[in-house]
Amino acid sequence: MKESVSPPTDWLALERQYDSGIYNKRDITLVRGEGARVWDSDGVEYLDCTSAYGVANLGHCHPAVVKAIQEQAGQLISVSQSFGNNRRAQFYAALRSVLPDSLSRFFPVNSGAEAIEAALKFARVATGRKKWVAAMRGFSGRTMGALSVTWEKAYREPFAPLVEPVQFIPYNDVDALVHAVDSETAAVILEPIQGEGGVRPTTVEFLSAARKQTQQQGALLILDEIQTGFGRTGKLFAMEHFGITPDIVTLAKAVGGGVPLGVTTMTPAVADAIPKGAHGSTFGGNPLAMAAGFAVIQTLKEERLSERADFMGESWMEQVRSWELPRVREVRGRGLMIGIELKEKAAPFIQRLQHEHRVITIPAGPNVIRLLPPLVIEMSEWARAAQALREVLS
Repeated sequence: MKESVSPPTDWLALERQYDSGIYNKRDITLVRGEGARVWDSDGVEYLDCTSAYGVANLGHCHPAVVKAIQEQAGQLISVSQSFGNNRRAQFYAALRSVLPDSLSRFFPVNSGAEAIEAALKFARVATGRKKWVAAMRGFSGRTMGALSVTWEKAYREPFAPLVEPVQFIPYNDVDALVHAVDSETAAVILEPIQGEGGVRPTTVEFLSAARKQTQQQGALLILDEIQTGFGRTGKLFAMEHFGITPDIVTLAKAVGGGVPLGVTTMTPAVADAIPKGAHGSTFGGNPLAMAAGFAVIQTLKEERLSERADFMGESWMEQVRSWELPRVREVRGRGLMIGIELKEKAAPFIQRLQHEHRVITIPAGPNVIRLLPPLVIEMSEWARAAQALREVLS
């Protein structure tokens, strides 16, 4: 007979008792969120400048998303893509309205890594080729295919051999790109702004060269907008900054407003080249996620959060640069996707921001403090984050 479990007083200890231990957990347990703020199990409030790794662009528990989930949960939660669904059709139409005209076919999944896996498979079957070209410092996910086009050796080597062939080139190196993309290339996969790689934006020249070279060689261009999409960079999608339309775009994180949702978007030419039954997803396109995604797109448009992110991010970065903090090497990013590169390790300062100022941030490599605040963050809250950063870095 199993022992009865008394109500726990230390949730983190209970979680660690059964957890895999793979994540290096922080020392607080978050139990509630609203807008840009979260509360731990002791009732202590924190300013979340991570948006749960870029998920909560609308903030935590946005009323429109909560309402959509609650209403849909009482109607139909799950139905496979073997059947049509009203919420899926509604979401598709909304997504189609905000993407470039040529990106009009969608495959819904549950996460960014799944969206990447689908994109890689679709590129191979559409071109009949095997080779992928990816960027140094690029990050696409942890599953075997996504990991294959992820640069960081610490992520890759424990799981080798991965899916080959992949050729990595220096980010923003046009000559290296031109030489790498040839008649054996199925696709080039790039982030418009590298997130895990240190919040490093691409250049117009590099992305234009990628578009031109893939078209000349009969290869596809895949843009990974998993972190940069849905208003994060000051445009609804980061590709709008560069005037480039790829063959495939991967989306996830913010699109579901907190509900797991990813989408591989593609041109009709790519979609028509994929055989029936060549891919699948049991939970992909479920009505609950579709209702949440529709609410997110509508809210982003109605509240004009892309424009807000552009203004708030640029003015904030200019302010931080003006302080000329001696520990800071560079402040870079677009919109509310910001990296503070330090001349020393970032981890101690990330810890101090949390413990001393109750401001939660994340790293982007060993020397970069990354800020991905909700696009709905209040001006006073954003000023609080700046002041906290100034104090810990002075």
